[in-house]
Amino acid sequence: MTYTDPVDADPQSGAGTAPVVTFTANPSMDKTLLLGGPLARGEVQRVASATEQAAGKGVNVARVVAESGVGCTAVLPFGDDAYLAALNAARPGLMAVSAPAIRHRPRTNTTVTEPDGVTTKLNEPGPTLDASDLEAASAQLVAAAAGAKWVALSGSLPPGAPDSWYADLVVALKASGCKIAVDTSDAALDAVIAGLPASSFDLIKPNSDELAQLTGGDAAAFEADAARGEVAAIVAAAAQLRDRGITNVLVTLGGSGAVLVNAEGAWHATAPKIAVRSTVGAGDSSVAGFILADVAGKPAEECLASAVRYGSAAASLPGTTLPTPSDLPAGDVVITRLDS
Repeated sequence: MTYTDPVDADPQSGAGTAPVVTFTANPSMDKTLLLGGPLARGEVQRVASATEQAAGKGVNVARVVAESGVGCTAVLPFGDDAYLAALNAARPGLMAVSAPAIRHRPRTNTTVTEPDGVTTKLNEPGPTLDASDLEAASAQLVAAAAGAKWVALSGSLPPGAPDSWYADLVVALKASGCKIAVDTSDAALDAVIAGLPASSFDLIKPNSDELAQLTGGDAAAFEADAARGEVAAIVAAAAQLRDRGITNVLVTLGGSGAVLVNAEGAWHATAPKIAVRSTVGAGDSSVAGFILADVAGKPAEECLASAVRYGSAAASLPGTTLPTPSDLPAGDVVITRLDS
């Protein structure tokens, strides 16, 4: 099967509340510095241009969703007036909220790009949250999720948060009846998986390295197989996560497309041909694409196609630019049904 049309989501779905809610546990202000020449260590150097924007993995998902015309609430674990103003002004249909009593300055992530494309990233750890901060932020998220169709928990955890915070939030969110996506890494990802089946959820988006981490597989072998169009081992590994309680396992494979495994079966999607300019935000855009298609009532294979199209669109754009529907690539996404 081949899908070429962008998602036509209904911006009025989820009446009374935003149909999509995102939670960025460790938001950032992303500053990008473009140098006019090679980085001269230990020297004073002029910057050719500088840009700054409110960011974070959940914020990226929210911005892509809002650009599609679907209402989205971006929940943050703490408040900062400048950050909230920048985010609320960034996209129509996007509302940023935080627990009003918690005030912290978000971390700054600095990207230094040289003329030949060499990029150096300097990421701060973020503010330390205490137990009362965590409790208030959790309550704010649960309140925002009431009536939502999807909640996406994204990114790294801030200092002070236990590794199990996302797993705990999944359990707390279940009473709202929403679907839940989790996109994190390292110890937080391990804790979410360890919490299954009590913390079962609806979407995970591992890449080949994360799939290997979670299932004991070989990431290099996964990537080599995918490059040849052979994804049986990837499907088998993803099925392990499905069988433990994750409804949709979306394995992103870069230029080799993606694999989706759920209770209905398994599918492989090819990626449209693009010129890769930056992979920043591609994974977040894939999550947004999947959620947009599901909110629009599309079947699993079309959710997969939408995820691939949005991820590919992000990779075709420069720097930290996130895709809009008009940026979706014109090339076909071919979906093949597989044995699972």
